[in-house]
Amino acid sequence: MIDKQSPIPIYHQLEEQIKSKIENGDYNPGDALPSEREYAEQLNISRMTVRQAITNLVNERYLHRVKGKGTFITEQKLEQNLNGLTSFTEDMKARGMDPSNKLINFEMIPANQSLAEQLDIPEHAPIYEIKRIRLAENIPMALERTYISANLIKGLTDNIVQNSIYQYIENEMGLKIGKASQIFEATIANEEEIEYLEIPEQSPVLFMKRTTQLENGTTFEVVKSSYRADRYKFMLDLER
Repeated sequence: MIDKQSPIPIYHQLEEQIKSKIENGDYNPGDALPSEREYAEQLNISRMTVRQAITNLVNERYLHRVKGKGTFITEQKLEQNLNGLTSFTEDMKARGMDPSNKLINFEMIPANQSLAEQLDIPEHAPIYEIKRIRLAENIPMALERTYISANLIKGLTDNIVQNSIYQYIENEMGLKIGKASQIFEATIANEEEIEYLEIPEQSPVLFMKRTTQLENGTTFEVVKSSYRADRYKFMLDLER
């Protein structure tokens, strides 16, 4: 209900009501929002006030407009904290979500000059090349291309790479993962990303390149991941 005697502006009260319905699951991603006229008549307020509330929620990414069709509930993005080094599987399980992988390619190849330099191994040394789609609740979240030194991390199998490589390294091999460096950039999806992430042409993606080291400083992997920008966002705490 709208309290017209409240010092809180009416448009703000409506914003909070809509947010509450989204967060409580009364409105689901993709649902169409009632029209401005319907809200105005139902709540006995002006359409201008309704429009202001809806515009504010569009700006906050709770809603999005589709020309000629109306206003819809936006899919809320998954938020990954960049302050710790965790695997996709660990991150999704911590959220209570069901992670899974779709393995596209897994083979051993000779390292080219660029990957050899990044992994600090001789050129043409054997590396695992792993390409997989990372899913949460069966929804494609990222296309991941991983390159791992095969002389350092031995015994990888299809079953291992379809679960958690990090868990295998630490729990089965007894090695300790130390730190990683990551580079992020925004870009437009290429044909491969459009196909595997099931997104429209010209969709934005968040591209991440990570180089990961064991506790002793030895580099063991290079990961290139393309995250759906409509499903994922990253968070970093900074202190001065």
